[in-house]
Amino acid sequence: MKMNETISQKQEEYVTHSERETFLLAKNLAKGFRGKEIVLLIGELGAGKTIFAKGIASGLGLKDVHQVCSPSYTIINIYQARYPIFHIDLFRLGENSEIQDLGLEDYLGEGVVIVEWAEKIKFNLEAIRVTFELGKGDERKIKISFLFFP
Repeated sequence: MKMNETISQKQEEYVTHSERETFLLAKNLAKGFRGKEIVLLIGELGAGKTIFAKGIASGLGLKDVHQVCSPSYTIINIYQARYPIFHIDLFRLGENSEIQDLGLEDYLGEGVVIVEWAEKIKFNLEAIRVTFELGKGDERKIKISFLFFP
């Protein structure tokens, strides 16, 4: 990004009180997707990133959301729904060079890209950034930012 460029951002905040509410929030968000979205999921272990990914898949029409699981070891899972879903997990990747070698750009524009542990990405992406904070019990504070670069 150049110094004179500005980022356009819209942010929404939610509090969910169960996995089901987190799932439904993501499902409703995904219903408006057009098939080229990038969703960056940021939060600590157990914060709800994979539940959110399942909700997105459901909102995109994936029949069996039980097949959606964190691709920690495979790095990427691909699901066929209304649009292809590329579910990527960066947990096991360390350096930015490993992430760049993943070929993330090959998936952009080919379907909906969901990235868990997206805080590891050190380059700018026009994306929907979802940040999870743990609350009491099953409560989650979820911030959804829509970032656009001119």
